[in-house]
Amino acid sequence: MRTAIVTGAGGFIGGALTELLLDKGIIVYGVDISEKLLARHAGKAGFHPIIADFSKYARLHELVNDDIDVFYHFAWKGYGKDTQNFDVQINNVIGTEKACEAAGIIRCRKFVFACSSYEYQKSYLNGKTGLCSVYGAAKAASRSFAEVVSHRMGMQFCGAAFTNVFGIGDRSSRSTNTIIRKLLRGKDINATKGDDLYDWSYIDDVVGGLYAVGEKGIDGKEYYVGSNRLRPFKDIITEVRDIVSPGSEIHFGTFEDNAYVDYTNIDVYQLYRDTGYYPLSDFKESIIKTAKWLQDKETDKYLADY
Repeated sequence: MRTAIVTGAGGFIGGALTELLLDKGIIVYGVDISEKLLARHAGKAGFHPIIADFSKYARLHELVNDDIDVFYHFAWKGYGKDTQNFDVQINNVIGTEKACEAAGIIRCRKFVFACSSYEYQKSYLNGKTGLCSVYGAAKAASRSFAEVVSHRMGMQFCGAAFTNVFGIGDRSSRSTNTIIRKLLRGKDINATKGDDLYDWSYIDDVVGGLYAVGEKGIDGKEYYVGSNRLRPFKDIITEVRDIVSPGSEIHFGTFEDNAYVDYTNIDVYQLYRDTGYYPLSDFKESIIKTAKWLQDKETDKYLADY
């Protein structure tokens, strides 16, 4: 890989991948909706910022003066409560199709789409088990559209699914951060029963896997990019508690939540078989580094407010 485009290059995962690619000497065209989001990469050798939302993707070919090897698409709008909003999520399907068409016009070699394990999230409702995530459905639809467009425009296509990514650089309120922040304050945790399989994936492992997908991923395949260490949620959160705040208690079963990711449809070792990539981050060390970073950011915020 000599050149790449990364949409959502100002976000947590897209930004971390951009940094990895730049460190490897790869020219990166980073796309996001504001200059502020891309400021973290400003001035770095090989980085070319592009300010554009979905509506401007049709002009990307006018802004990229290079042959592009891999187009990584992370840009996505609507998290939190909006993950169950059909109107919000359908716009992401359209945005993905626009991104893939733009990649084809630029004559990219490969299009890599950021899928999600939530495509396989199920719950038991109205007497039966079925898919339950609007966000996951939008990801699945986007993946299907992108695969069709890639085929029609002569590009290779790969999907890369991940879940519960944590680590240095994540400023969001996703569950991984919320749990660690509460533990840093010595608070107890209220949780679900926690018997379903789960995965917490460290950011370094995820972007390393994404790089491997871009370099060696086989056309037409979807890869799971994670820790490859699926465990019951209660085991993960108990270990995190023991690392960050051993004195805190976890009240399992406080919340009712029968939604779960059906990992029977996900091959967690496909990435290793096809590319040789295997995540090597130590879970305890990753939690310690993340907790320290979050603690420092909390201190910085307090001093700034003071």
